[in-house]
This record gives sequence, structure tokens and C-alpha cells, in this order.
Amino acid sequence: MKDILFYYPKGHSAHSEIGHPERPERVEVIKQALEAVDLWHDDRLLYPIDIPTEVLYCVHTAEYLKWLKTTCQNAQHIDMDTYTTPATWDLAHQTAGGAAGIAKAVWNGDSQRGFALTRPPGHHATPKQGMGFCIINNIAVAAEYLLQYEDAKRLAIIDFDLHHGNGTQEIFWKRGDVFYMSTHQSPLYPGTGSVTEIGSGDGEGKNANFPLPPGSGDEAFRSFLNELILPLLYEYKPEMILVSYGFDPHWRDPLGHLQLSAQGYGDLIAGLTKWADTHCEGKIAIFLEGGYDLEAAAACSLSVVYNLLGQKWVDSIGLSPHPEGQSWQGVLKKAKEIWKL
Repeated sequence: MKDILFYYPKGHSAHSEIGHPERPERVEVIKQALEAVDLWHDDRLLYPIDIPTEVLYCVHTAEYLKWLKTTCQNAQHIDMDTYTTPATWDLAHQTAGGAAGIAKAVWNGDSQRGFALTRPPGHHATPKQGMGFCIINNIAVAAEYLLQYEDAKRLAIIDFDLHHGNGTQEIFWKRGDVFYMSTHQSPLYPGTGSVTEIGSGDGEGKNANFPLPPGSGDEAFRSFLNELILPLLYEYKPEMILVSYGFDPHWRDPLGHLQLSAQGYGDLIAGLTKWADTHCEGKIAIFLEGGYDLEAAAACSLSVVYNLLGQKWVDSIGLSPHPEGQSWQGVLKKAKEIWKL
């Protein structure tokens, strides 16, 4: 068994637009940081798998995928913020296949941990619409693949991106086989993710949102992990944890106003990894979403990988120069009342 496997989106630089924050350098700086500390090796790289049609069509509608293919062929925008190129269609499918491949490798015990550098990102992509820089919902495809092809019954998706993963929430909103939880800045794009949004139908009580006010940092994230996320995992008993990893909660990120440090991010992953080791045979995998400061990208990604591997790491950037706010405590109290914790 490998200690960790990576997926790298070969050729992803063909998906780019001049001046856009979702740019190839986001992935390249992570790769370079891992190479510099001798963690990135050819024998740790995993190639994407072909996504079965029935998996893709459970995540996105046939109408959206047909429209998306034409949109990419014409290099048109999906919306004002979300561009495509003639290469985007193939790259998005390749990346979704990489996400599924990483999830499969961890599920089957070929690797203890997994980290998919999924680009284009995915967690805003709804069944019917790409948006927010996202084309295909990679982590949803990975989860659906495990459910359909690897006999998984209960999965947890934890979303630590700056923005709420409205697409992932919508895909699993009425389902009980995936518990979606999200920490995200609020108010902020896309405007979803209220603490009262808990799912419906079979998915009622399987969707938890923890909207953090600007200024929330390490203490806030640590409190939500220990007092809400981990207790909810204990109740649900997932067979594997999948993490939407956006490094944009870091205090350096230009699009957000949270105060999380790279060390704080690593502590979150360490907490989830320890839980996974005890309760689901160590099955945990990370999938890249947003994040737009390159120095934060390198630091947060090193912190995440070292903590996945249970190794010590020193944060060279350190804490935010601004003090952490405390207004998150009211959200914590309300969330604990909703979830009876």
C-alpha cells in the first residue's frame, strides 16, 4: 500500500484565461512545493479512470452536459465568471476521472491517503449548471463512483473552501448516502449555505452548514471541527471521508476575509485523519477546489499533506497580522441548537 497517491491534471494549462484568478499556477505551485520536499514522485502519481456514463448522469443532467460540450467547443463563458476553452471539455472529464481514481485507490486500500489536484474545480457545479469557476463537480463524481461501483453505502463530504459548495449540496440534498458539511464565509458568493439548510426527504439531517462571519480564524475552525463536525461524523458513521480542499480560507487570500492559517488548516486535516484512522480504516482523500494566493497555496498544501501522513510541519507564513473576530460564536451556538449537540 502507498502512503499517499496524487492526481495531477496533465495538460490543465490549456484551460486558462488571461487575468482570471482560476489559473494554472494554482496547481503548479502546489506541485512545486511538494517536489521541493521530496513528496512528489512518479510512483505516487495516479492516472484518471474513465467515468461511466451512469455515474456522470447521476451528478449532471444530460442536457447540461450536451450544452457544456458545445460551449467548450466554442470557448464561450458558462457565466460571467466561468470561462471555457476548446480543451476544457476533455480536461474537465479527465479531472473528474482523476478524482474518482483517487477515491477508488483509497477505498480499495491501494493507498492510505489521496490528494487529487482537481482542476478545473467543481463544488459549485450543480446538476444543471456550471458556475463559480466550476465545470464538472469532481468530488460528487468521486462519491457517486464509490456508491455505484465500489459498494459504498455511507460517505461524508467535508467542504473547507472559502465559498459554500452549493453544487455539491444540491446534488445530494435529498439523499441519505452522502452527508455534506460545509464551513464557509458568509455573506459571500454564492449566497447559499445557511445554518438552517439541513437537507430534505431522505437527505434531511444529512446536510450541515456552518457559515462563518468575516474575521473567523483558527479558533473558529477548531471549535466547529471539535464541537460539530466530528460529533456529526460519529453519529453518521461514514465509511470514507472526502474533503473539498480550497485554500482560500487562508488569511492571505484576495477573495475572502477569513483568518485561517496554514497550520490551522493542517490541524483540521489532522483531526479528520485521526477520526478516519479510528472509525473508517483511515479512508480519507482530498480534492482541490478554490484558493487564489500562490504563497498560501504552497503552505496550505504542504500542511495538508504532512498532516495526512502524520508528520510534523512548520508554518513559515504564520498567523494573520489581524486579530481573529469572535462573532462566529453566535453561529456555533445556533448550529449546536439545530443539531442538538
